[in-house]
Amino acid sequence: MHLELNIDEIFRIAAKIEENGARFYNLAAEVLNDQDASWKFLELAEEELEHKKVFEKMREAHIKTGPKISVETAEYNDLFLQSWADGHIFRLDKDPFEKLTGEETVADVLKIAIDAEKDSIVFYLAIKEALPSQDDRDKIDRLIWEELNHFAALSNKLSAIDGTIN
Repeated sequence: MHLELNIDEIFRIAAKIEENGARFYNLAAEVLNDQDASWKFLELAEEELEHKKVFEKMREAHIKTGPKISVETAEYNDLFLQSWADGHIFRLDKDPFEKLTGEETVADVLKIAIDAEKDSIVFYLAIKEALPSQDDRDKIDRLIWEELNHFAALSNKLSAIDGTIN
């Protein structure tokens, strides 16, 4: 199926996802009474801000080449991107982390963070498939790998806390 994507919007959303992640990790570090978890969340916040810079640079590079890209995509990718466009995934009009009240346990915060990392990975996989440049796809691959590392680290921490594996 043929699909036209506004690449500027895609990279803005990707940068916003990373910015939201950094805000969440900073807030989690503030509200938790666990120094070990707080330190790790501050590290993750810094990494998310670095990812945001990568997306902003990619966006700037693509603005020069045109506002849209045309791609042939697999049906599953079209369905995902349509859900995203319709606001069912990554609603930017709401703070995705407004549910943090300060009453959460470390395990609660880790579960929220793990879900956010999974959502980001799925989004970045869809972006990757839509990019025409192998260089850009390689950059997205590096970010996906870092998000997978975040997911693994958070899952290991959760496992250590409650003895389960996500």
